[in-house]
Amino acid sequence: MASERLVGALYVALSASSFGAMAIFARYAYGSGAEVVAVLFLRFLIAALLMTAVMIVTRRRWPAGRNLAILAAMGGIGYVGQSFTFFSALNHASAGLVALLLYLYPFLVTLLGAVFLRQRLTAPRLCAVLAALAGTALTIGGGIGGEPLGIVLGMSAALIYSVYIVVGSRVMACEAPLAAATVVMIAAAAVFGVLAATTAPAWPQGAAGWTAVLLIAVVSTVIAMVAFFAGMQKLGAADAATLSTLEPVVTFVLAAIFLGEKIQPNQVLGGAIILGAVIWLARARPPAATAPAGAASR
Repeated sequence: MASERLVGALYVALSASSFGAMAIFARYAYGSGAEVVAVLFLRFLIAALLMTAVMIVTRRRWPAGRNLAILAAMGGIGYVGQSFTFFSALNHASAGLVALLLYLYPFLVTLLGAVFLRQRLTAPRLCAVLAALAGTALTIGGGIGGEPLGIVLGMSAALIYSVYIVVGSRVMACEAPLAAATVVMIAAAAVFGVLAATTAPAWPQGAAGWTAVLLIAVVSTVIAMVAFFAGMQKLGAADAATLSTLEPVVTFVLAAIFLGEKIQPNQVLGGAIILGAVIWLARARPPAATAPAGAASR
């Protein structure tokens, strides 16, 4: 069991690193003149095409029935809704506040897991989640301010993503990570395709812009999503979400390397706190599930 949790933690660490790199890739994509809707549509379209090709070539089983509908809703409603509320919040609040509100999701996932997945909420695990949240606040840094609407939208993004993870953890009990992620990508690409067709956004210009978009699709979407689903299968929704707080640590390290941004002392401290929480969770025993009322004990 300990080795399985370690493998799960490594999967989530790979996912967080891949997601964390997206901010760097996006900087180059936007610098080439691309607009948000265009980048998001290309991101999910390229990912969906690549993953569908792998599914067909390897003749893997596709989700069906209820699970197929849930995964499609996760992509078309969950992913799109989270992206819409997150980017809308940036128009009414600082980037630091919006990012911090989004990273409430590990705490929310832990609470939702306790309520809906019957996972026991132990004091040490809750402390690890709160420590990761505090480390995230330090890592993101200053610039905390915004309008009430921005706060509501930022919290909505966190809540939507939390529900997405909790629902996904139930589906992943009987679906392969690649197949599940492929359906999510196809649904998200379809919705963003409609948005792109109706808004006519600006597309990337030049080799650098298109390379950045391709890296977003392959590294920060295909690898990131499949690795997260694989890790969640082994760790559960709450611990996988908490381990994902490695993402801002990866972002500020890569920003320092590739964009020349200076690393602040508070980011070092925040990163150390997050790493401590991650190491503890990777070594901890999985949370026990509480049997629902009326269930027979075994």
